[in-house]
Amino acid sequence: MGDTHRASDDQIELSGFGPNPAFHAMLAELDGTIVGVAVYSPLFSTTRGMAGVYVSDLWIDPEIRGRQMGVRLLSAVQKDAHASWEAGFIRLAVYHTNSRAKAFYQRLGFTASTGEVTMTLDSEGLANLEKAL
Repeated sequence: MGDTHRASDDQIELSGFGPNPAFHAMLAELDGTIVGVAVYSPLFSTTRGMAGVYVSDLWIDPEIRGRQMGVRLLSAVQKDAHASWEAGFIRLAVYHTNSRAKAFYQRLGFTASTGEVTMTLDSEGLANLEKAL
């Protein structure tokens, strides 16, 4: 996708493996090589009345795409999330321009949310939030 990943090894260690993990990760391995990664975290929806799991990253090695690795990773994520916090749904975001990923998720039964816009408050916005008090 060409995304820039800014997380340092120290940030990943603290956020994923520190005293209060902010994410979980599932790795897929084939013959000793990592061929897939899913990064996910808990979320709660009052409108659904249940906990869910947010998949922030799903990556499959291009050499093995089409061999159900993405399906297996998502299934493993859901099983872990259900066992850990009774997650009853999966949420994720996909770029508008990534038609291949959208088609993959739609084949699995994912549906696009209507009436929602994803919004983010970045570090500058967080500073402005503090000033607004």
